[in-house]
Amino acid sequence: MRHATIINLLKHAATSEQRTAANPAEPPDATNEPSYIAHFRESTSPHPLRPVVLETEANAKQAKHPVYDLDEISSIEQTHHAVGGLRDRLALAAIKTVRTGFDILSGYRGPGGGMTEKDWVHRCLFLETVAGVPGMVAGMLRHLRSLRLLKRDHGWIHTLLEEAENERMHLLIFMNLKHPGWVFRALVVGAQGVFFNGFFLAYLASPQTCHRFVGYLEEEAVKTYTGLLKDIEDGHLGQWKTKQAPLLAQTYYRLPEDASVYDVIKCVRADEGM
Repeated sequence: MRHATIINLLKHAATSEQRTAANPAEPPDATNEPSYIAHFRESTSPHPLRPVVLETEANAKQAKHPVYDLDEISSIEQTHHAVGGLRDRLALAAIKTVRTGFDILSGYRGPGGGMTEKDWVHRCLFLETVAGVPGMVAGMLRHLRSLRLLKRDHGWIHTLLEEAENERMHLLIFMNLKHPGWVFRALVVGAQGVFFNGFFLAYLASPQTCHRFVGYLEEEAVKTYTGLLKDIEDGHLGQWKTKQAPLLAQTYYRLPEDASVYDVIKCVRADEGM
């Protein structure tokens, strides 16, 4: 009886394989994939720079609400951290060098109509592949430091890793707008390899300088997304003001169903400005 059952199972498996070979399954459409993680502002991990707040029944049962108020984030002031000592000067010089190379690789020409939809998507994709590196490197090194010194890290590890994950979610959102070709992917691999190793060594030498570097990097990101929003508002990318936001972005930012790509860009800029 057992042998007959096993033979029947094998026949069924062989038949299934033949059907699969004859009718290969279509790849899933990532455009309609919902977000599988919560936005970092909804994280339960304590932020190391914020005061400790005891969990209460009231804030434990908060109603679901959008991550951002779209009206409030429509105008975000561009800020700049004043350069202080040597570390700030080194960080600013490094970010200017990275920005120059980044502009060349991504073909950035600034707002004003000189950038097509494809150019802007490439710019945003390249930016997020770089922006997702520092948080992962810093979180990993602080994790190892905590293990090595047998000491707590007081929330920094989780905060840095959540920052890296947030940048990766930005990348996945923009991937819903356009899938880059192999040339772009090759440039990303090369840039990531150089940047990861460079940031890794720099963080070992001076974590403070690296954190200031990330601060200046976020300033550049806000500048880029502000320029993109201006192009949308001026009609150079008018289709993004009416094009529906990807489901991934809708669920991640808890946006309404009629939210547009324009609304998503505002949310991404708000993330960078925090």
